[in-house]
Amino acid sequence: MLTKIREKSRAFSWVLVLVIGVPFTLWGIENYISGGSEKAVASVNHKEFFQNDVNRAYQQFSQQLQGMNIDEETLKKQALNKLIKDEVLLQHVEKQGLAATDKATRELIQDMDYFKVDGKFDKKRYQDLLSAQHLSSTEFVNRIKKSQVMEQYQRSITDSSFATPYDIEHFFKIQNQLRDIEYTTVTVSPATSQPTEAEIKAYYQQHQNQYQSPEQVSIEYATLSLDNLAKEVNATEAQLKSFYEEQKQLYSSKERRKISHILFAFTKGSDEKAVLKKAEAAQEALKTKTFEALAAEVSEDKATAAKGGDLGLFEAGVMEKNFEEVAGKLKLNEVSKPVKSAYGYHLIKVTELVPGVVKPFAEVKAEVTKAYQRKEAEANFYALNDKLAEVSYQNPDSLTAVAEALGVQVEKTPLFTKETGDGIAKEAAVRSAAFSEEVLKGNNSEPVELGTDKIVVLRMKEHHPAAVRDLKEVKSAIVTALLAEKAKKDAISLAAELKKQLLAGKKFSALVAEHKLPLKTVAKLSRSSAEVPAQVSQAIFKAAKPVGGKPTVLTVAMPSGEQIVISLNKVTEGVMSESDKKQLKLAEKNIAKAFGESMFEAVLGSLQADADVRVSLPPAKQ
Repeated sequence: MLTKIREKSRAFSWVLVLVIGVPFTLWGIENYISGGSEKAVASVNHKEFFQNDVNRAYQQFSQQLQGMNIDEETLKKQALNKLIKDEVLLQHVEKQGLAATDKATRELIQDMDYFKVDGKFDKKRYQDLLSAQHLSSTEFVNRIKKSQVMEQYQRSITDSSFATPYDIEHFFKIQNQLRDIEYTTVTVSPATSQPTEAEIKAYYQQHQNQYQSPEQVSIEYATLSLDNLAKEVNATEAQLKSFYEEQKQLYSSKERRKISHILFAFTKGSDEKAVLKKAEAAQEALKTKTFEALAAEVSEDKATAAKGGDLGLFEAGVMEKNFEEVAGKLKLNEVSKPVKSAYGYHLIKVTELVPGVVKPFAEVKAEVTKAYQRKEAEANFYALNDKLAEVSYQNPDSLTAVAEALGVQVEKTPLFTKETGDGIAKEAAVRSAAFSEEVLKGNNSEPVELGTDKIVVLRMKEHHPAAVRDLKEVKSAIVTALLAEKAKKDAISLAAELKKQLLAGKKFSALVAEHKLPLKTVAKLSRSSAEVPAQVSQAIFKAAKPVGGKPTVLTVAMPSGEQIVISLNKVTEGVMSESDKKQLKLAEKNIAKAFGESMFEAVLGSLQADADVRVSLPPAKQ
C-alpha cells in the first residue's frame, strides 16, 4: 500500500523528455522555428510559442497516450501546458544563475542509448543525428545543460523534504482505518412505458452528435523505409566476410559452464589459516568420497550443500574475480585447489562444459547480408530523412516532389476514421496526422515516425465530415436509449428517497424490507478488502465520519446504472501493524517524496502566477 502514496500525490513533476529517433526532436526547452509573421499561441515573459510547437508536442503526446481515448483538443492543451511550465521553470533557474558542469553534461550525453553503437558512445552517430536536425554540438549541449539544471532545481526541493514521526503515525491511522457499514443495491429495472414520438424527436434533436456517421479521410503518402533502402545495397562476398569477422560474436554461442562448490566460510574472529586447513583436508577427502557427498556433509553454504554444491550455470561478473578466474579455467570434472574469496575458501568443480561455437559464414550468410545491408543503408536513411523534411516543407501542396526525391511511389489508402483504419492507417500516429488541422487544410503533414526505421509524409486525398444520420435510421436506437435512461432515472430516484428516509432516522432494515431490497452488513471494512467493489470502497473511505451517533449516508452510482445506498455507522482508528513497522523506512521515504512533489508543485505554481503568461488559442473546432 505504501507504494500507492506516489500515485495519490500526483504532483507536477518536471521530467527531461528527450525523444531521439529518426529524426529526433527535443521539445519543451527551446522554441521550434516558426513562420515569420505567424501569431504566437502563448508567451512566457515575452518568450513566444507557436502552433507548430503545440502540434509537435501533441504528436508525441498522442503516441505516448495511445489507447487512452483522450481527445485531440485536450491533448493539445496538455502539451501547451507542458511547454509553458517548462519555460517558466527554465527562465527561473537561468535567472538564479544555476548551471550544469561540462563534465556532468558530457557524461549524460555519452550515456544516451541514442548515440550508442554496440553499447558504446559512437561519435559519428552522434554527429550524424545532430547534423540531420541542423544542430551544432554546442547548441545541443546547451539544451541538455538547461535540462539538467531544471531537473537539479526540482530535486533541490523534492529531495529536501522529510516526514516526521507524527506524519508517519497519522498516515497509518488513516491507512489502516476500519469502517462498519450497511448497504443495499438498487438495480436498474427495465422501463415498461414506451416513449412518445415527441420524446423521440426531442431526444434526437438534443443528441444529434451521438447519431452521426464518423468523420473520414483517405490519404496519399510517401514512405522512407530503412528496410527498402537496405534491399538496394549490393554487397560483395569479400565485404560480407569482412563484416562477418567484425561481428563474429553475434554469430557465436558462448561457452556453458555448470559449476559446484564446497564452501568453508569465514566467520567473525575466525582464523583464516584454520579455515584453509579445513579446505585442504576436504580436498584430501575427495580421494575417497564424491564431490557431491562431501558437499552435502561439510559445505557451509547450506543452500547448495543439499544439491551437492550445485551453483548452476557459471556467469561472469557474478562471483569475485579470483573465483571466476579459477572456475573459467577448470576442465570438465576437475576440482580446484582451495580458492579464497570474501566469504571463505572454496573447492570448485566443473560439472558440465559445453564449448562455445562460432557459426560458419556459410550458415549465417543470409543473416550477415541483411545486417550489412541495413548498416550500410543507415547513412543514406538519415540523409534522405533530412531531404524528406526539406522537400515536403518546400512543396506543401503535393507529394510528387517528395516521392521523386526519395525514389518511391506515392501510395493511397481507402477512407478511415480517427479510431480505426487499414494498412498504414492502422498506425495511431498516421491517423493523428491525417486528422490534424494542417493536413485537413490541404497541406502535407510533417514527417511521421513509425518506429525508428520508417517515416511517412502524407496529405489528404478525400475528406468526409461527420454527418447526422436520418431519424428513421436511428429511431430504434433512440427508443432503447430513452428506455435505459428512464430506468436509470427511476433507480436514482429510489436511491435518493432511501437516502432521505435514512437521514430522517428510519431503520435501514425496515426500509429495505418495505422496498423488497437486499441488505448487506460489513463490519471492520478495510481499504484492501474485496468485500465491496473498489469504487464503493473508495467512496466509503472518503465519506465523513458519523457524528453524534447518526450514520453518514451516501450513494454511489455504478457504471451499470445501479445505485448503492450506504450507511456508514462506525469508524475505528487504524493502528500500525507489525508488517507496517517493518516498512517504516519505506513509509518515511514515500511520504517525504509525496510532500516534496507537492511542495515543488506549489513552487512552480507560484512561479507561473508571477510570470507574464499569455495564451491565445484558436477557438475549438465545432
